[in-house]
Amino acid sequence: MLWAMKVVLAFDSWKGSLTAVEACEAAAEGLARLHPAPELIHCPLSDGGEGFADTVARAAGGVVRGHRVTGPLGETVDAEVVFLDDGQRAVIEAAQACGLHLVPEHQRNPGRALTVGIGELIRHAVDAGAREIVIGLGGSATNDAGIGLLSALGWQFIDEAGKPVEPCGDALERVARVIPPVVPLRVAITAACDVANPLYGPTGAAVVYAPQKGATPADVQRLDAGLRHFAGVCAGALGRDFAALPGSGAAGGLGFALQAFLGAQFRSGAELAIELAGLRQHLRGAALCLTGEGRTDAQTAAGKLPSAVARCCREQAVPCVCLSGSIGTGIAALYDAGLTAALSVLQRPATLDEAIASGRPALADTAEAIGRLVQACGRVCRSVGRP
Repeated sequence: MLWAMKVVLAFDSWKGSLTAVEACEAAAEGLARLHPAPELIHCPLSDGGEGFADTVARAAGGVVRGHRVTGPLGETVDAEVVFLDDGQRAVIEAAQACGLHLVPEHQRNPGRALTVGIGELIRHAVDAGAREIVIGLGGSATNDAGIGLLSALGWQFIDEAGKPVEPCGDALERVARVIPPVVPLRVAITAACDVANPLYGPTGAAVVYAPQKGATPADVQRLDAGLRHFAGVCAGALGRDFAALPGSGAAGGLGFALQAFLGAQFRSGAELAIELAGLRQHLRGAALCLTGEGRTDAQTAAGKLPSAVARCCREQAVPCVCLSGSIGTGIAALYDAGLTAALSVLQRPATLDEAIASGRPALADTAEAIGRLVQACGRVCRSVGRP
C-alpha cells in the first residue's frame, strides 16, 4: 500500500556550511527520492542571528527593501529591511550591518567594530512608516553597548573635554555625558533574542562573547571596564540602571541600548521566528518534521531553535527528528521537550572542514533514510488497520 505523507522542514542554519534555506533544500533533495514523493513544506528558521531577515521574508511573504548602510569596519554594506502587515511592521537583522561574518578574521576587533548601520536601518524603517520594528540580535562583531546605533539615531556621547567620542567599544570608558536627540524616536521595538546575559561582569558581553570576536584577554578586561563605566553614566542620565536586565549583554551590548534608550521588549528569537513563519499551521496534518543545526548539544536544550520546534511538534503530536552535523552531550532535555530523535548526518569520522564541505549531500542522504523509515512504518500501521 502506497502512502504519501506531509513533511515539514524547519531547519536553522549550519554555520559555515548551509543557510537555513539551503538546509531545507538539502533535506528536500533526499526526501524527493521516496516513492511516492512526500508533500514538503519548507519553513526555514532563524532565532535572530545571521539569516533572520531572509527566513522571515521567505516564510511570511514580506516586502524586502535593500539599503546601503555603515558596516562594522566603517565601510558600506548591503542590508535589508523586511516589511510585513502592509508596512506597519519591519524586521531587521542586526548581523547584516554588524555581523562577524562581514569582518575578515585578521581584522576582527570588537573594540573598534561599529553598530552604526543598525541605527541607519531603524531610521529607514521609521521613515518608511513602520510602527513596530523587530530586530534580530546575534552574530555581531561588536562590543559597544549600542553606542553606534544610538549615535545614528541622534544621541550624543560627550567626553570630559566636551567633545564627541567615537561610536565604538574602545571609547566607552571616555563617555562623560549623554545628550538625547531633539526629536525622540517614536516606534515600538521588539528584540528577538535567546540570550539572557547582563551587560558586564563575569557573564557579561565582553567576558563571554568578545573572545569569539577576536578579543585578547587584555582586550576583554578593558572592554568590560568600558561597559561598566558606560552603564554608570547612562544610569545617571536615564534615572535607572539597565545593565543587569537579562539580555542587556546580547550582541555586544546592543540589548542594553535597545532596552535602556529605546524601550525595547525582548522575546525569544526562536518563538518569534516560529510565529512569523507560521510553523504551527504548517504542522497540521504532517507525518514528520525535520529540524536541525550545525551542532546539537546542551545549549540547544537550553532554548535554541530545534528545541522550540520540538515543543511545537509535541503540541501537534507530530514526530520531530533533529538532523545535525554533530551531536554533543546533554541533549536528554530535548527529548523531554518533544524531540523524537537526534542524529548526526556524518557517516564516517571527518575533520571540521570535511564535515562542513559534505553538509549538503550528507543531510540529503540522512533525510532520505529517515523518510523511508517513517514511510515504511506508516505502511505497516495501515496494513494492520492502525491509525
